[in-house]
Amino acid sequence: MATFVTFQAHPDDESITVGGTMRKAADAGHRVVLVVATGGELGEIPEGLLAEGETLVARRAAETRAAADVLGVKRLEFLGYKDSGMMGWEQNSAPGSFWTADVEEAAAKLAAILVEERADVITFDDDNGGYGHPDHIQVHRVGKRAAELASTPRVYQHTSNRDESFALWKRYAEATGAEIPDFDGFEFGKPAELLTGRVDVRDVIEAKRAGMRAHLSQIPEESWFLSMPDEWFAQAFGTEWFIREGQGPGITETDLLAGLD
Repeated sequence: MATFVTFQAHPDDESITVGGTMRKAADAGHRVVLVVATGGELGEIPEGLLAEGETLVARRAAETRAAADVLGVKRLEFLGYKDSGMMGWEQNSAPGSFWTADVEEAAAKLAAILVEERADVITFDDDNGGYGHPDHIQVHRVGKRAAELASTPRVYQHTSNRDESFALWKRYAEATGAEIPDFDGFEFGKPAELLTGRVDVRDVIEAKRAGMRAHLSQIPEESWFLSMPDEWFAQAFGTEWFIREGQGPGITETDLLAGLD
């Protein structure tokens, strides 16, 4: 059996981007490890959500542990950096923010986990951080360097299919009248021709949805994610997309752990 590591920027990112792949890997008997760069302390929360004396970092850590249990994670690690906020926020340059972290230093921390785990596979964000978020861009830089330091054999960027996802979300909004975010201002995901892997996770879609649901502070039940009817949710989130250098162009992989049994 193999060890699958996914490196994420904030609590909840894992469930959205690779939650299904994680669950499928666990179901196949592989070891799943989740590493999160920041505590997500700048996430927006509903008023009155936190208990007296409770911090958002503590809440989001607990939510991540709950999601990890659902998704079959055997080891959860936080690197301890601070959430940098959206691009251009003053928190980008705050002491301890992930955006200001030294890439070599952060990569060494992650590489130590990869070596200890004898990781066979790692996933991290694409070079634009999915949608231009500084912490996600930094996850790409740190993840790529850590994989080099640890000589991890299979290295994937998790991303989204810019062409297919946009079209599907718009069809959903038009068909149901649901309100979805305006993504036109973002360079979201990657064009289909750059993608090399697609993992069908519809057979574990309820686990993926439960992982997302565990992050109540960030993904409330009334969010456009979770309020989708089952059939639409399976279409919108039932495929997870990846890029592996040297494997393209075109979809060449549907199982990131193929041949590692």
